[in-house]
Amino acid sequence: MQTEADKLTQNLKDANCPPELIEKFFNLEKQNDKNGQLKLLFLQRKSLLEALHKNQKQIDCLDYLIFNLEQTVKGE
Repeated sequence: MQTEADKLTQNLKDANCPPELIEKFFNLEKQNDKNGQLKLLFLQRKSLLEALHKNQKQIDCLDYLIFNLEQTVKGE
């Protein structure tokens, strides 16, 4: 049976948190520093959101190329 700490660790891993962040998170837990934990989580969230936006821009570029190629194929 998983402990609460195991579940929390898995959740952090599923959120793509690096091992260093997970270690810091639990060190802050030992210090009962909830604000510090929140700061770490918000920083990870920001990092994931920035990656999402970057990936969306890349998808948009591919969609543009696909659209142009499809137009060329239809024109042949």
